[in-house]
Amino acid sequence: MSSSQTRDRLQGVLAEPVAALGLDLEGVEVTFAGKRSVVRVAIDKDGGVDMDAVAEATRAISAALDASDAMGSGSYTLEVGSPGVDRPLTLPRHWRRNAGRLVKVTLTDGSEVLGRIGESDDLAVSLDVDGATQSLSYADVAKARVQIEFTKG
Repeated sequence: MSSSQTRDRLQGVLAEPVAALGLDLEGVEVTFAGKRSVVRVAIDKDGGVDMDAVAEATRAISAALDASDAMGSGSYTLEVGSPGVDRPLTLPRHWRRNAGRLVKVTLTDGSEVLGRIGESDDLAVSLDVDGATQSLSYADVAKARVQIEFTKG
């Protein structure tokens, strides 16, 4: 079974137990390394996830994997965490959760916009671009990533 088939199968197995904890399954990645595999699961929720949520999700995910045959008979290492700041913004909830943060957006026409995320809904987001509000439809966004900002202490 290919890595993408395994990933898709795992997403199907893990979606329900993760949702039962009030979390969103943001991604599953499987890396094969000889006889052992590494399964990385990204979870998130509004307000972010803390270590207790990660520990609870790890137990639920491990139990779901043990109860299924999704990983076959091979051994694997399970890593559960939040997606991190460098993940692309691809869903409306990603924009909502990053309100107030600086984002670099590449539009489908190839142009780029750098602005601070304001209000967002299921169809569009408002960005503060140099003091002016610019509304972007998600359909016009080819790629978007939060920019890491450093402040003097």
